[in-house]
Amino acid sequence: MKQLTFAKRNHQLTNINAWTPDSRWLAFDVRPSGASFTGQTIERVNVESGEIEVLYRAPQGAHVGVVTVNPHAPDRYVFIHGPENPDAAWRYDFHHRRGVVVEGGRATNLDAMDITEPYTPGALRGGSHVHVWSPDGSRLSFTYNDHVLHERCPALDLRNVGVALPFGPVTPPQSHPREYGGSHWCALVSHTTPTPRPGSDDISRAYEEGWVGNQGYLKPDGTRQRWALAFIGDTCDRHGGRVPELFIVDLPEDEAAWKRPGMSPLAGTPTTMPAPPDGVAQRRLTFTHHFSHPGLVNSPRHWVRSDPGGANLAFLMGDANGVAQLWLMSPNGGEPRQLTHGLQGVDSAFNWHPSGRALGFVQGKRIVLCDANSGAITPLTEPLAVPPSADAVVFSPDGRHIAWMQEVEGFRQLFMTPTDD
Repeated sequence: MKQLTFAKRNHQLTNINAWTPDSRWLAFDVRPSGASFTGQTIERVNVESGEIEVLYRAPQGAHVGVVTVNPHAPDRYVFIHGPENPDAAWRYDFHHRRGVVVEGGRATNLDAMDITEPYTPGALRGGSHVHVWSPDGSRLSFTYNDHVLHERCPALDLRNVGVALPFGPVTPPQSHPREYGGSHWCALVSHTTPTPRPGSDDISRAYEEGWVGNQGYLKPDGTRQRWALAFIGDTCDRHGGRVPELFIVDLPEDEAAWKRPGMSPLAGTPTTMPAPPDGVAQRRLTFTHHFSHPGLVNSPRHWVRSDPGGANLAFLMGDANGVAQLWLMSPNGGEPRQLTHGLQGVDSAFNWHPSGRALGFVQGKRIVLCDANSGAITPLTEPLAVPPSADAVVFSPDGRHIAWMQEVEGFRQLFMTPTDD
């Protein structure tokens, strides 16, 4: 086990894509906590030498955080950027943030913003969050909140899942001083409603998404679905209770399909959220309303993760005793399979080893590997004096190391350990 950072400040890893492709650097931000968005720099640490580099420093009172690294471009980073010159009317919030890409020291807006009717297709009307590159590095997923509907009524501003595509740039008229252009064409791919019908597949929130497979997944007819995202969607049971379930959405490949509107405008209206392109529809995978402990768990917070081959989606759900365990399920549907068992359960977000043969997470104050077939647990550390952070446990791209965060003398520091002998 090796401590990588030592400065008396917090170091915050994102839950995936924190390593550079050469497995030599870990990117992080310096928020005082995961929920306090007041960091001013995006940085990285060399895991061999301990050298720290500042990749970006926010200007004009803005704040930044939640950085991920392009899996094929070691000098290409994306992160959340808050508004410059924030004021009482426009300060950092879920619906007031954007993605910014930094490459070679040059910063570019990822998503465009247009909050003036008529809205611009390909632009967003609010804030994007947790930008995650696809396995080939060509596009990004994100979660989204809408400024236009938030101004109308905060209860209408429902979290959704979107995709940023290399079909830009998108340049709105910029009729409002807070509007801007972006390098990518953005579209929402989930559909939510503030009043989900009890017992239906309607959802009021879409979140914690993950790309499916390095090259998609095989359908039952033998064809390959190249692009898909799995996510958690909050359904409503017959008694009006919230039940998070697993959903998937298949995505088009060609540019024309992404720019073709369906029944509702891509850019939304003053009273409706931006809508998915024509033919893009979410599909429910789990049906747990009748379980003794229904739904995916939100604590620990986790993101749906697919194995590299796209055969299994992994997520956390309570067992018969309500203990959070790892479960696996095919993107094609069927019955979920419980992978881990026992009283300890899973205490953190998790990720797949690049081989697809194991998953890594926190269990009982240890960093562990879990065999993806048997569920057997292999500890990689002894029980630690301070529990590792539940926010992120991330494998290096070469699979040789796993990194996490842990508090040392009041500050969150970065650590890593080898995954085998």
